[in-house]
Amino acid sequence: MVPGRTLLLGALLALAAPGSGNSEVPTAVNITWTSINFKTLLKWLPEPTNYAYTVEIFGIHTNIRRKCIHTKETVCDVTDIILENVKDTYTAHIVSDMLSNIDDFDEKPYAASPKFTPYKQTLIGKPTIQSSMQNGSKLIVLVQDPFIPSTFPNESLKSIRDIFKDDLEYVLYYWKDKSSGKKNAKTKSNQFEIDVDKEENYCFFVQATVPSRTENRNSLESKVACTSISRNILHEYQIDLFVIIGAAVLVIIIIIIVVSVVIYKCKKEKAETVKEKTPLNDV
Repeated sequence: MVPGRTLLLGALLALAAPGSGNSEVPTAVNITWTSINFKTLLKWLPEPTNYAYTVEIFGIHTNIRRKCIHTKETVCDVTDIILENVKDTYTAHIVSDMLSNIDDFDEKPYAASPKFTPYKQTLIGKPTIQSSMQNGSKLIVLVQDPFIPSTFPNESLKSIRDIFKDDLEYVLYYWKDKSSGKKNAKTKSNQFEIDVDKEENYCFFVQATVPSRTENRNSLESKVACTSISRNILHEYQIDLFVIIGAAVLVIIIIIIVVSVVIYKCKKEKAETVKEKTPLNDV
């Protein structure tokens, strides 16, 4: 073979070698998983310039899947993939693609994400107090599970209970209104029924928990709600109320007496004045 042609062929082979020409393409850094109620996003840096990204995600029991192909974004929603098996442990490869050869299937530079197990690591959002009532000495609180981004065949939303099942618990923190001492109760259902003082109002909030977890065990706290029983207010202030009513009655009586006295005196003075002005009859 002619030496010049041999050198040219060698150069062409070098250019066609796997990964060649891509060694200077930046790879992703600061790769993080953001997941709340199983809504799961991959985020990374930097923003691409003359290249794009493709996400490849796979698990121990999940075959490799490609998402956000040739994207110029630095975020990718992978919720649909992880919801197929929330107990699997996933890894994502953020692949850097040169725009000039995005259809080249040779090995390309990539960066690997940390491992992520949705069942153990997704954050649990705020539960909602659906309803509450105080019936005598019973406080009844009904909790609404946080929803997840998935539906049943009838299009109704699934909730975290459809994932965690009996592994999900709720804790109710409650206290007497205007008091700082908190008590708590737990349930594996969505309803609390606890004994309270029937003459007191109570405030409370709920928190979801997954006891089997070693991290992210507890959810955010729900909004605080309070009972409001009108008879409790009357009971609390009945002495002051009776005093006020008694004082009002006394004031009215005093006013009536004063007015009566004034009227009597006015009439008496008027009568005396008329008597003085009347001429004496001739004798």
